[in-house]
Amino acid sequence: MDVSNAEVAQAFEDIAILLELENANPFRIRAYQNAARVINGLSQPVTDLLAKAVDLSEYRGIGKDLSKKIMGYVKTGHIPLLDELSKHHPKGIIELARIENLGPKRIQILHDKLGITSLKDLKSSAEKGQIKKVKGFGEKTEKKILKAIKELTAIRKESRVPLHLVDQIARQLVLYLKKSKEVRQVEVAGSYRRRKETVGDLDILVTCNNSKNIIDHFVAYENVKNIISKGSTRSSVVLRDGLHVDLRVLKEESFGSGLYYFTGSKAHNIEVRKIAKKMGLKINEYGVFKGSKKIAGVNEEEVFKAIHLDYIPPELRENRGEIKAASEHCLPNLITVTDLRGDLHAHTTATDGKNTILEMAEKARELGHNYLAITDHSQHVHVANGLDVERLKKHIKDIDRINEKISGIKILKGIEVDILEDGSLDLPNSILAELDIRICSIHYKLKMNKKDMTERIIRAMDNPYFNILGHPTGRLIFKRAPYEFDLEKVVKAAVERGKFFEINCRPDRLDLSAEHCQMVQELGAKFAISTDAHSTMELNFLNFGTDQARRGWVEKKNVINSLMWKELRKLLSPNL
Repeated sequence: MDVSNAEVAQAFEDIAILLELENANPFRIRAYQNAARVINGLSQPVTDLLAKAVDLSEYRGIGKDLSKKIMGYVKTGHIPLLDELSKHHPKGIIELARIENLGPKRIQILHDKLGITSLKDLKSSAEKGQIKKVKGFGEKTEKKILKAIKELTAIRKESRVPLHLVDQIARQLVLYLKKSKEVRQVEVAGSYRRRKETVGDLDILVTCNNSKNIIDHFVAYENVKNIISKGSTRSSVVLRDGLHVDLRVLKEESFGSGLYYFTGSKAHNIEVRKIAKKMGLKINEYGVFKGSKKIAGVNEEEVFKAIHLDYIPPELRENRGEIKAASEHCLPNLITVTDLRGDLHAHTTATDGKNTILEMAEKARELGHNYLAITDHSQHVHVANGLDVERLKKHIKDIDRINEKISGIKILKGIEVDILEDGSLDLPNSILAELDIRICSIHYKLKMNKKDMTERIIRAMDNPYFNILGHPTGRLIFKRAPYEFDLEKVVKAAVERGKFFEINCRPDRLDLSAEHCQMVQELGAKFAISTDAHSTMELNFLNFGTDQARRGWVEKKNVINSLMWKELRKLLSPNL
């Protein structure tokens, strides 16, 4: 079966939840949780890896037993252990684990005390005020549960899926379509091509020799759950994981106009059609027309040329100023992933990472990096086994020793140091001074009011050893809203003090947002595009962060890790 990594990871997460409900060995539970994270972080679909006879047990965090379960799931769509565990619990119990702050132990208590077995039960009990009466919960928890249910319901109504999950689904589907001898061109359009953080559905465009054959091939894809429609040039299906996919067959002379038409946002397309109308032209998926005469459509470049606009990269087609910029020949010189010379945020086994310093450095070198910053957590992050002063001193020596042995890459000595509630940093300046780079992040007390949070961040920036504000807004896509602070005020303070903003590449963060990237750049600040990798596989996340930067109009000149280490070092040196 052509299952996605997200499906496999979800199955392992479900097993972990059910095992915890049964008070299983904590190490066994953690093994499934860790494996789920590893699978979600894979840069290639597990089906592709297995097809290449890759031994999944070699990936740290999977092992031989879980590798066999993955292979079994890919072949059959089932994991016997999950099937067996599911028999012992109500169907809706796993769904409850999607609610923030409601782990398996609390779910079990609510099940035992109130008979809650589904999200519907949970909502009803919370609205009736029953949950706050259960020992260990209280009124605040009950309100948080109601808020979390509301947010989860809103997400489901929106029916959008995180980009990184859709990315693998789309690539697998494109590869499947290309197996047909009928296909000439295949492109995925829509919000996927614009690289939005979340995707509602997939629009796939093809040119081919025989439209009927390619439509038949499309609906025969083994991941198709329901066929919504099947016509001569268009078909709609729903995949097993719930994603809606439209396939459109175009003529080659209309492929460019079709790709353009189905890529831009609604607002972008409306504005461009207004321009065309003023010129006496009409734009649709079939081409650019002057009266009944078609004057463009084979490729996107000639579509833009026909209406006197410079070519607008797909990521910018959101009607946020790109049309005016294209008409005035002043579109930004967008950053590309090949412009990046290194990665400035990565974790190792010294704290909560999955690989050693050497393993991370070797993988970064393989990816073509000139440098990699090892930035493990500081002491305040107890859950991640954060480094205190003595352990950090040893860590620095370890990096120095490995730097002497390894060639072709420079390992930067760094830390992800917590910004404490009062704006001070989690480690003394005496040890921060021994490092090449300091990522300064907020991991706790996220509910401070806007004024206090703004002051907290600016006070931290007053420290001469502050370099980069890590995952600046603290958001987690579909899980946690950004904390409140005055971004404009913080950016101005950063520019005055020579500090930088991270564009965190982790697919569940992509923090800053595209809109915030555009604002930060306009106010004169610079960025570091960094993976926040916790394993060698996650070093591949640079692509997602670069896509996000491009959506935010970020130019190469404003990305500090587009510089070689000699130039970058000057920017990171403290201004004492």
